[in-house]
Amino acid sequence: MKTRLFVSSALINDTEIELDGDQARYLSRALRARVGDRLNLFDGNGAEWTAAILQISKNTVTLRIDDSHEAGTESPLRVHLVQGISRGERMDFVVQKATELGVKRITPVLTEYSMVKLDGSRAEKRRDHWQRIATSASEQSGRVRLPLIDTPIPLKNWLGDKPQRIDTELILKPGAAATLPSLRPPETKICVLVGPEGGFSDSEYEDAEISGFKAVSLGPRVLRTETAAIATLAMLQSLWGDLR
Repeated sequence: MKTRLFVSSALINDTEIELDGDQARYLSRALRARVGDRLNLFDGNGAEWTAAILQISKNTVTLRIDDSHEAGTESPLRVHLVQGISRGERMDFVVQKATELGVKRITPVLTEYSMVKLDGSRAEKRRDHWQRIATSASEQSGRVRLPLIDTPIPLKNWLGDKPQRIDTELILKPGAAATLPSLRPPETKICVLVGPEGGFSDSEYEDAEISGFKAVSLGPRVLRTETAAIATLAMLQSLWGDLR
């Protein structure tokens, strides 16, 4: 499998681009790439390009971009994951695997039982960190569009300002009567709320219900937050997405 890289600038057929910084070091030092090696590039706009290495210097790599082609790896199912922030590597894991499973947007939320506290500057740094994880996961999994990672926000604030054009809104709740297979297929977008390690509080469930969210269960066992998020996305893609 060819190396894939996300490039933030727009890619154009039959042009040359120069990579520097971490990407240049990754190609020249980590991968030990050589002049003439070929790789795939994408810029997040839905296509993929093949490219050849023309020159490698100490700090830069020059590439020749060939023609573009459609990758066909983006899921037709539009899923927005609203994830209660968990500690340490658990949140990183959710972002990585959710990206691999085709999620379109991830909104990290601070809840009553969240064990993570983030102020303004730290919240932005965490968002940037998670966006880098999503970019790397997109490169590895073959995606050509990066999921949007929002800046962390209190759940109550997000519920007050949430988008209106979502026809399926779900919140995971152990013991809920409804299950994912019992639901009607979504017409447009699915939004799923997943709690942190301590779950949602009773008042948060009430706020979500008032806001239009339906409680669903994943089965008889209580799953960890990272397991619940990934299991939900896999089931949604199996039911109505591109894992059918």
